[in-house]
Amino acid sequence: MTDLHQFDTSVPNTARIWNYWLGGKDNFAADREAAERVVEAMPTLPMIARAVRRFLISGVHQLAAGYGVTQFLDIGAGLPAADNTHEVAQRATPSSRIVYVDSDPVVISHAQALLTSSPAGATDYIRADMRDTGTILAEAARTLDFGQPVAILLLSVLHFVPDDEDPWAIVAQLMDAVPSGSYLAIVHAASDIQAEGEPEARQRYNQMTPMHFTPRGHADVARFFDGLEMIGPGLVPMSQWGVSGAGPEAAAEASLAGYCGIGRKP
Repeated sequence: MTDLHQFDTSVPNTARIWNYWLGGKDNFAADREAAERVVEAMPTLPMIARAVRRFLISGVHQLAAGYGVTQFLDIGAGLPAADNTHEVAQRATPSSRIVYVDSDPVVISHAQALLTSSPAGATDYIRADMRDTGTILAEAARTLDFGQPVAILLLSVLHFVPDDEDPWAIVAQLMDAVPSGSYLAIVHAASDIQAEGEPEARQRYNQMTPMHFTPRGHADVARFFDGLEMIGPGLVPMSQWGVSGAGPEAAAEASLAGYCGIGRKP
C-alpha cells in the first residue's frame, strides 16, 4: 500500500484534475497544467465535471426520497466536494448508510477527515481498486446490509477500465451481490457525442496521467445495464437528465460528451 506521505505531486492525478475542473483547491501545479492541456482539446470538460456533480445530487436524492433507498456504495468517489453522497442521502433519510470506495490514498484521507455521517446513519471508507470487487463487497458488508437494496454508484469511473479488463464483468459481479430492488447509477464518457474533440482530449489525458480512459458509445454503455429496468429518462446524454436551464451554458450542454442512467434490479 502506498504511503500517503510519499505520493508524487509532480505526477498529475485523476481525482485532483477532476477537483480542479470543479473549481476546487485540492490540486497541485501538475494537475492544473494537465487539466488545462486537456481542456484545450475539449473545452467543455469543466462543464462535464459540473454536470456529473448535478447528476450525483439529482440521482441520489431521487433514489433516497423517491425510491426509499437507504444504502449507497459510491465506488470511485473522488475528492469531497459540495453535496457529497451521504449528505444528499441523509437529508432525505437521516438513517442512510453510505460506503465510499477509492483507490487513491489522498482521497481516502480527505474523506475520513471531512465526510462525517449524521448521528442516525453511518459512513465508511474503503481503499480499493474498482476491479477488486471481492475486497469492496467484503469490506462494505461492515456497514451495508446486502440483504437489503443497495444503490451502487459508478460515476465517471468505468471509462478508466479498458475493454480487455472487461468492465462489464465488474459491474455484473457487483450487481450479482445485491438483492432485487437495488440500483445501478452510471456516468460514462461518450465516444459518439462531440466526437470531433474526443480523440485529441483522450490522447492528451492518457499521455499526462497514469490512468488512461476509454470513452464508449451508447450501445457499449447500455451493456452495463443488461437485465436491469431503467428509470427516469433511461440511458441518455447528460444534457437530457433532468430539466436543462436556459442561456449559453444550457445550449453548450447539448454537446456534453457523456451518458448517464440509473437502472433497477428486478
